[in-house]
Amino acid sequence: MGKINDLLKSKLNVINMGLESFADSIQLQGAEVQHVDWKPPAGGNHAMIKILSALNQPDVKAHIYEANRKASELIINARPVLLDIQRAADCIPGMKKNLILHAGPPISWEHMCGPVRGAVMGALIYEGLAKDLKEAEKLAPSGEIEFDPCHHHRTVGPMAGVVSSSMYVYVVKNETSGNVAYCTLNEGLGKVLRFGAYSDEVIKRLKWMEKVFAPALGKGVRKSGGISVRDLTARALMMGDECHNRNVAATSLFIRTLAPHLLATDLDNETIKEVIAFLSGNDHSFLNLS
Repeated sequence: MGKINDLLKSKLNVINMGLESFADSIQLQGAEVQHVDWKPPAGGNHAMIKILSALNQPDVKAHIYEANRKASELIINARPVLLDIQRAADCIPGMKKNLILHAGPPISWEHMCGPVRGAVMGALIYEGLAKDLKEAEKLAPSGEIEFDPCHHHRTVGPMAGVVSSSMYVYVVKNETSGNVAYCTLNEGLGKVLRFGAYSDEVIKRLKWMEKVFAPALGKGVRKSGGISVRDLTARALMMGDECHNRNVAATSLFIRTLAPHLLATDLDNETIKEVIAFLSGNDHSFLNLS
């Protein structure tokens, strides 16, 4: 530790390669920095060089700029409102029992990374399509199970992004354009399906969310008449959240908004206590919505 401590106490001299803004930030902190004007070599890939050259043409750049402007305008003007919580099979377009949605672009079982495979196998066990891991490992690549990206079905899946038919999802409508999107409910931290875990603990929690948590939460959301995701996000940002890894304010605002409506439903007190305890015990409850 002595050498490390000596290093930390010594004067910092930085050589920056790549984005010059990194060097500017370091310089603002009072440290000495030398920026090196360097770019990764193309490696002789003529096809890539041709594509990059084409993208740099004035007419192409203008087209890209206009496309980005339109995309930014759609995002800025969006008014997402949480309207309901429903079973995936009942609301996600094209959802069926043997379909597993995943994050990212189209991919086959053979090319999936470990966490995505783990989440898929967990989903197969959760759905009752496989009784254990051994059966799930055999079933997943058999051709009986279909895989498709979440975004092909207007759905968002965090991390591994796995969504199966019995899972409940948030139903969010953009009031500006009328389009509807779906996302899963946050399981919490630790051993969770979105990280590829598939233990009994994970499956048991998912079943509780399906049977108790999601239907109860859905009653509260419907009672509210709709909750503005944009408003909660804006307020949370002003309170110090960045609405990805820091969600304490957003989750707190979500609970504050939802609690009165939960109390106005026909749910019994024990169920309401369970729902609020689960939401408040997980700082990332709002993450999937953000």
